[in-house]
Amino acid sequence: MPEEPAPIASPYRALLEALPQRRREVDVAGTRTALVEYGAPDAPPIVFVHGFRGDHHGLEPVAAHLPGMRILIPDLPGFGASDALPRATIEAYAAWLRALVAAEAPGAPVLGHSFGSIVVAHAAASGLDASRIVLVNPIATPALSGVNRVGSLLALAYYRAAAALPERAGLALLGAPPIVRGMSAFMAKTRDRALLRWIHDQHDRYFSRYASRASVLEAFDASIRHTVGEVAERVAQPVQLIAADRDDITPLAQQHRLRTRFPDARLSVLTGVGHLVHYERPREAAAIIRRFLAEAG
Repeated sequence: MPEEPAPIASPYRALLEALPQRRREVDVAGTRTALVEYGAPDAPPIVFVHGFRGDHHGLEPVAAHLPGMRILIPDLPGFGASDALPRATIEAYAAWLRALVAAEAPGAPVLGHSFGSIVVAHAAASGLDASRIVLVNPIATPALSGVNRVGSLLALAYYRAAAALPERAGLALLGAPPIVRGMSAFMAKTRDRALLRWIHDQHDRYFSRYASRASVLEAFDASIRHTVGEVAERVAQPVQLIAADRDDITPLAQQHRLRTRFPDARLSVLTGVGHLVHYERPREAAAIIRRFLAEAG
């Protein structure tokens, strides 16, 4: 069996390696959860929640630009090195996040990216013990009724095909390199060839690490059935939205509408970038996060 190629060096490697890192496993309401911490153990904490099919690696670039903080990034249940939930509904993800934050960083700010924004919003609307909420590339519109409806329907057909096939064939389809690369190319907007190669390498390595076919299919179902907007009015914490003007998943106009649905929210827009703010513009995202957290005094 051929060896896996060596990873492409991260453009943020030096910053990330300067941070102390601790990896451990924690039991969160009965679900074994892989957790990585970045920064000094006594630094102010913030919890990050990554997006669909990713794991903690995806939000490392943002963590790298937040020295002086303690960033806790779990692998979502069913992804990376974490066990799956008994049933991966949005309610179950929200309950898992509430339990994790209560155990590991009660009262800390919590950030969610993409599908993670849905999980964080639903947890916040149902009692999450967090002081502030940051949503990066938040999912503001239903996948099957927005401007990207055709793409969402194609994705739905893909996941349904993976569910209908025998287990081995279904897993092969879910992790098919051409499809993973196509998803990566669709989301990336950078013209920096070195950065683009690294982004593709990240997706090649970490986009297909999940506990089972059932867990990824259930998570996909949760991701297309729910949005941030459906619970925005029930989020009491101050909210920082970080959107992008070239995001193909949620149009910018919908992000402006989403902001008005929260009791207390502000919106920052990054230009020239799409759904991969965490890979392409982590320095700018981190600066927005710092300003927002500084508002709390």
